[in-house]
Amino acid sequence: MLSRFIDVTDEDFQAEVLEAEGPVLVEFWAVWCGPCRQMAPVVEDLAAEYADKIKFVKVNVDEVTESVGTYGIMSVPTIMLFKDGNPMETLVGVQPKPRLQEVLDNYL
Repeated sequence: MLSRFIDVTDEDFQAEVLEAEGPVLVEFWAVWCGPCRQMAPVVEDLAAEYADKIKFVKVNVDEVTESVGTYGIMSVPTIMLFKDGNPMETLVGVQPKPRLQEVLDNYL
């Protein structure tokens, strides 16, 4: 399956997230993170459902240190929802799909 996520680095975080119009879901994750692997299918489902409404971005915390520091990411997975460049919501840890849908629907 083709990923609906954009992998973002420190170099393009500004353009892909902060300068994006509308809502952007940013998933801070790591390869070694078990809960991140647990969340992956849930977030993939959401990316498919909301593909035409919300931009989905992944940030590998082991590779993207500047953005991780800027937003105080202390544990993964952390999901942040940005709208028009502003962080609106932060969810830490494994989240049930209905909770994520509720957050996304609030910003559409």
